[in-house]
Amino acid sequence: MNKCISILGSTGSIGVQAIDVVEHLGYKIDALTTNKNVRLLEEQARRLKPRMVAAVDEKAASELKTALRDTGIKVLSSEEGLMEAATGTSDIVLTSVVGMAGLLPTLAAIDAGKTIALANKETLVCAGKIVMERAKEKGVSILPVDSEHSALFQCINGEKRQYIKRMILTASGGPFFGKTAAELEKITPEDALRHPNWKMGAKITVDSATLMNKGLEFIEAMWLYDMEPSQISILVHRESIVHSLVEFADHSTIAQLSLPDMRLPIQYALSWPERTQAVIPELDLAKIGTLRFFEPDFGNFRCLTLAMDAAKRGGNACAVLNGANEAAVELFLSRRIGFNDIAKAVEGALSGVPYLSLPSLDDLLQSDRQARDIVSGFVP
Repeated sequence: MNKCISILGSTGSIGVQAIDVVEHLGYKIDALTTNKNVRLLEEQARRLKPRMVAAVDEKAASELKTALRDTGIKVLSSEEGLMEAATGTSDIVLTSVVGMAGLLPTLAAIDAGKTIALANKETLVCAGKIVMERAKEKGVSILPVDSEHSALFQCINGEKRQYIKRMILTASGGPFFGKTAAELEKITPEDALRHPNWKMGAKITVDSATLMNKGLEFIEAMWLYDMEPSQISILVHRESIVHSLVEFADHSTIAQLSLPDMRLPIQYALSWPERTQAVIPELDLAKIGTLRFFEPDFGNFRCLTLAMDAAKRGGNACAVLNGANEAAVELFLSRRIGFNDIAKAVEGALSGVPYLSLPSLDDLLQSDRQARDIVSGFVP
């Protein structure tokens, strides 16, 4: 089937890998977007010939318009351009914009009746109830791109919902598995960006190092699969070969295994409900030899605990958690706070932003802003 795809965030790590998959599958491209990476977006546009491109940054959009003036490709700018790209003529919108910025374009794409390939976990973390209800109302499928959620999706395919007992998300443990709180105090941004298994963008790589990423995935899984917090577990798996597992009522456990390569879950989401020829190498378990599993270290990696607690609390707590974490990671990457201070800053925001049990979309956006403001003034 010759599908047409729009990629929001095509110059990021997921977007670049998604383009690799799209070219492998022979799909068409309707729209590509970036924040300000003009050089790479121009290269992608000339190669893939989309109907439109957008750069959220106004200066970047102006440069891009000049660079592509000989192509006939429509060049858009600002948040409005991102929204137009999300609601164009594509069949599937892959949302890989980083952070809270992906929420409104995803909702716009849902309203336009697009199938969503979701690589922006913050969309469901912050507004899962609103997003899932909107998707149900519009008859829109939300297909997971995260490797863990793709694994869960594959494990439950064809199974009856009432037989699912528990979902188990695996975590690599990041680059600091086994380190003490004292050792973590000395961690630099360069240390945190050296993930042992995955190639990802800076923000998600730091989140993997703090284990916040697994906490965000915990929240996302609740909304994607309509699970209670008590029905989701976290298991550290150092090799990143088992991407998640599902335990059923009879205690049978089904797992999805593959090499740690994001192109596979991207391919599965874009080609679903079909399975297409492989874009990644095959898995050789004999060569790998050993698969290890451990309980998470909730004491030294407090971001995971904060995320799971926010999931249980509900309301606007997850929006506060996410906004605070995004702001704290930025401070860490700019060397203004230490690694352990990320959790402290998030905890401060969770204490400082008033709790709302039934927030509207505007409430969630406001909670996000309040959390960022609190973290911006954080002094460890």
